[in-house]
Amino acid sequence: MRLLKTHRIFNREGVKRKLLQWAQQYDQICVLESNALSSSKPRTDPYGSVDCMVAVGAHSQLLGNGRNDLERLKSYVDSTYDWAFGYLSYDLKNQIEALSSNNADYLKFPDLHFFQPELIFELGERELICRYLQGSYTELQIDKVFQEIMDGEVVDQAQPFVQVEARLTRQQYMDAVEKLKGHIAYGDIYEVNFCQEYFAKNVDIETLPIYERLNEISKSPFANYYKNGSQFLMSASPERFMRKRGNTLISQPIKGTRKRGESVDLDVLYKQELAKSKKERSENVMIVDIVRNDLARSAVKGTVTVEDLFGIYTFEQVHQMISTVKCSIREDVHPIDAIKDAFPMGSMTGAPKIRAMQLIEDYESTKRGLYSGAVGYITPEKDFDFNVVIRSILYNAETRYLSLMVGGAITDMAEPEEEYEECLVKAKALFDVLAVREPVS
Repeated sequence: MRLLKTHRIFNREGVKRKLLQWAQQYDQICVLESNALSSSKPRTDPYGSVDCMVAVGAHSQLLGNGRNDLERLKSYVDSTYDWAFGYLSYDLKNQIEALSSNNADYLKFPDLHFFQPELIFELGERELICRYLQGSYTELQIDKVFQEIMDGEVVDQAQPFVQVEARLTRQQYMDAVEKLKGHIAYGDIYEVNFCQEYFAKNVDIETLPIYERLNEISKSPFANYYKNGSQFLMSASPERFMRKRGNTLISQPIKGTRKRGESVDLDVLYKQELAKSKKERSENVMIVDIVRNDLARSAVKGTVTVEDLFGIYTFEQVHQMISTVKCSIREDVHPIDAIKDAFPMGSMTGAPKIRAMQLIEDYESTKRGLYSGAVGYITPEKDFDFNVVIRSILYNAETRYLSLMVGGAITDMAEPEEEYEECLVKAKALFDVLAVREPVS
């Protein structure tokens, strides 16, 4: 059982920075931010919960071992009956379907990691709430924790310069797109999400300043900082994979991107272009169909609905086309099975889903791992909320390897040059935060 203690605050952003720096003493950290309170253009998320959650320390944890990991996660959440924060990597697909991943893995993250936090903080506009395990902490100890956080000093560190290399040259990327279009013409697939990696070897970085800078310039609704020992994720994700709230499942796939305009008129023009684009609408509706089919596996018959089709949402760096699909979950379906039925998410695979994932393995040059997986939390009542790991930087401090991947949907209407440029638009915030100007091909 968790108890709650509330502390009044008067400088939210300052307290948040102190909290994140204080949290660095722990080997396990999960920060989830919606940026609803800090964005200059707040976006109302009717399915959101809190603006900022910070989970630290592992009272217990579960590491994927490559065998029945989702079944083990089901047992873990059933037995702890507590909050669990963690991630699901894309390559769990190999345990869900008869698939394999033989591409090079330079990051070497486990396929799954969840932990039962020692402390969970919820940061509001005027209060900081701490959830702590009864019997593990006293109220006096939590008061001391609050004081440690408030007494902490915020140390600004110099922004790093990291020169990343492209795993594929521009021409190699465009050649691959043409070959994938050949599979589409042949009738092998209708759509596939094709990604490329930018990377850096032998780099030493401070991850928290990178995350803070990335979040500052992106203000994404599913931003995330994750630490498991020497393994780090810094994410400015705009996409929700799936939310369970009561008996309702919500998925919000993204397909369709335009850059922000340099003037108000140009910005409006790009937004209108996205809304009217036949290509983007075609990509989006294909993924919506996948999500509808995925949710139907867990749904009460007849409850799968598309609440918002081709919605246009504006973020700090880009405009996105987002659709919302909902259903009522059947009483006999375990929440982890609902995740399993829809994982990996259709927006990061393609259609048909299994064949698209096979081609992803054939044409991509590195193992995706946590990229295009999901990070989030599960409550004691087994509600959950998970993002899609995109617009992210991954880093292994032990091997000193840094990676970021970007990609997009390839359909019969795809133009290879335009697809490559869209990748650069999506990666812009990541390059900016690493001070990258022109990735080395």
